[in-house]
Order: sequence, then C-alpha cells, then structure tokens
Amino acid sequence: MPNTASAKKRVRQTEERNARNRWRRTRVKDAVKAFNTAVLAGDSKAAAEAYNKVASLMDKFSHTPTMHKNTAARRKSRLAKRLAGITAKK
Repeated sequence: MPNTASAKKRVRQTEERNARNRWRRTRVKDAVKAFNTAVLAGDSKAAAEAYNKVASLMDKFSHTPTMHKNTAARRKSRLAKRLAGITAKK
C-alpha cells in the first residue's frame, strides 16, 4: 500500500491511465471485429466503411501511449490487404 501522498497520487494516475488505455484498446478491437465480420460476409462496401473507422481510430490512438505508431501502421496495412483481397474478387 502506498504511504506517501505522491505514491497515492501515482496509484490514482495509474488506475485512470489503465482504464483509458483499456477503453481505447476495446474500441479498436470492436472496430476490427466489425471489419472482419464484413469481410467474412463478402460485403466490400461495409468492409470499406469499417476499415475507414478502424484506420481512423488507430491513427488517433497511435498518438497516445496506448498504441505505438508502427503497430498501428502494421495493423492497418494488414487490414487494407484483406480489404483489397475481397474488393479484387468482385
């Protein structure tokens, strides 16, 4: 247990940051799930819309400590590759 005032503040800050980061990661995961569902359904229009949402979230969160910018870029690239795969089939 923290004894000093600064240690107590650190605990509060850590809890807030963890909650904020967990919320951000959950939003990205939910958006990726929506994208994957659209891809599996073969709906290229819905997949493109879902991809735009995922890319926007990842760009936004890559400027925070939640996600590194290279991680966001790598994930967006992989999703774009999947989107291009179903778009080419049509």
